[in-house]
Amino acid sequence: MAIKILLVDDNPTFVAAVSAFLARLPEVEVVAHAANGQQGLAQIAQHRPDLVLLDIAMPEMNGLEMAARLREQPDPPRMVFLSMHDSSGYHIAAHGLGSSFVSKANFVDGLLPIITQMQQDEQD
Repeated sequence: MAIKILLVDDNPTFVAAVSAFLARLPEVEVVAHAANGQQGLAQIAQHRPDLVLLDIAMPEMNGLEMAARLREQPDPPRMVFLSMHDSSGYHIAAHGLGSSFVSKANFVDGLLPIITQMQQDEQD
């Protein structure tokens, strides 16, 4: 069964790059895209992804607020923050929300082990 992924980011160029990378991975499917946290929450309710890749700085509702709201829900999806703002404060905030943090500058190296581990966990 494929890992269903939701991308939540307001940068269409970055979304296209991540989507192209994910499309090359076996058993991975990008089910939807949202440009802010509010849209992301609606997409999660509709698509029930296994993994949400979200930016921190977005209009209307940022990624940290979205993640906090998601954590309140029963059985939330796994979340990974992808941000170009690679600061210790964001790392701490992400981990405090039960999420991982990956720099946009090296998202391939950061995401690949996370997705691989999720696939292995699914098979066990």
